[in-house]
Amino acid sequence: AASHRRCSMPHRNMFRTWHGEERALDPAALEPLRSAVQGDVRAPGDAGYDEARAVWNGTIDRHPALIVAAQTIQDVQRVVAFAQQHQIVLAVRGGGHSFAGHSTCDGGIVLDLAQMRHLRVDPARRLAVAGPGLRWADLDTATQQHGLAVTGGQISHTGIAGLTLGGGIGWLARQHGLTVDHLVGADIVTADGALRRAGPDADADLYWAIRGGGGNFGIATAFTYQLQAIGPDVSVCQLAFPIEAAAQVFPEAEELLEASPPSLSATFVFLTAPEGVPVAALTLVSTASSDQALHSFAPFRRLGTPVFEEIVRVPYTALQRMLDQVAAPGLRYYGRGNFLDTLDPPVIEPLARAYTETPSPQSLVLFVRLGGAVATVPPEATAFAHRNRPWAVTVLAIWRDPADDDANRAWIERAWQALPALPKAVYVNELGDEGNERVRAAYGPNYERLSQLKRRYDPDNLFRLNQNIVPA
Repeated sequence: AASHRRCSMPHRNMFRTWHGEERALDPAALEPLRSAVQGDVRAPGDAGYDEARAVWNGTIDRHPALIVAAQTIQDVQRVVAFAQQHQIVLAVRGGGHSFAGHSTCDGGIVLDLAQMRHLRVDPARRLAVAGPGLRWADLDTATQQHGLAVTGGQISHTGIAGLTLGGGIGWLARQHGLTVDHLVGADIVTADGALRRAGPDADADLYWAIRGGGGNFGIATAFTYQLQAIGPDVSVCQLAFPIEAAAQVFPEAEELLEASPPSLSATFVFLTAPEGVPVAALTLVSTASSDQALHSFAPFRRLGTPVFEEIVRVPYTALQRMLDQVAAPGLRYYGRGNFLDTLDPPVIEPLARAYTETPSPQSLVLFVRLGGAVATVPPEATAFAHRNRPWAVTVLAIWRDPADDDANRAWIERAWQALPALPKAVYVNELGDEGNERVRAAYGPNYERLSQLKRRYDPDNLFRLNQNIVPA
């Protein structure tokens, strides 16, 4: 670590400022930062630099001027102070799963939180205090030792930090709500370098803003979650139908889901079967007992004529890992997403047609069911506003070869343009670089309050590498 902290650097290293200018900083200006932080500091040309700059989405290939692997809160504060003093672009990386690549940058500083992986589980109080470098697999493994969990994502190698701050949609959402609905506190380093406690009784405005407002308001150094009794086993039912049947099967399955107990959740998907045939699939997950789960699955098994059917009882941690290889690190990703008020043929049919033309069999179209506990929280109670939208749709191109970039991006654009007018509502964690209007669509009626709070906590917009809320 010492060798990285004092690694060789060019005589003058070029940094990118907030205004897009390139500025040379003399090595003497960097030495106080390099000697003060406990974590490794890497610059271009250093051993391990290329590995350290890699992120989940293989289409993102950026070259930071510095990568600082924070180990302590003080490391975070020192990097924030340095970036603020010199007006240097700052990217914050937890798990690195940002679709748009906001967890890295060209010419700026990447503050890598991966080593801040502390975790304490209090089973008696059903609480977990987790560091921002943890992945969902880490948190799930630890909490499941006590039969507990919190709503996470659907990919276990996603970082807890980014997913939580954006709201947090996962398999437990219909039963238990969003991740932020179980976030009872967080430690946040704000742009002035102060460490603040955000919670119901401590800086309630900041607490409101970080529950869906993304990384706009500071850097989380600890999350405190209220846990729920889940598992250790859950039941999973997978049904696949010819893709031509989707416009009939999906709405019928939606009706059945509305009549199902909250313990049942669902994701509908267009995917390519191992035989190379596109199919319309239902993935149903029940946290109830095995007998109750089979009872909940029964009506769905009478839909149409499935070409594939499987029911399994698996550990909750296995459910969380089920899609890991589908969305493996290093693959190339490009997509679009939105919330939906209904899942009906005008949306299903054009996406089904488009999916039959996808250049890559790895690509997916996902319809994730919300509703239930998500909708019981008022839209103004947290920064996450779109609680009354029962579905989230994601059209996602996934491929390996950079030579196929243009074809896959063009496919996404064609598929999206074929859709009717959609609600102005999108999940912030699934936004690419789509402009300010789409950021506003992510926050809806909460945007103005968020903008006012951004002015209070980050008036200079230090935390701008995100789905950015502009200070009022």
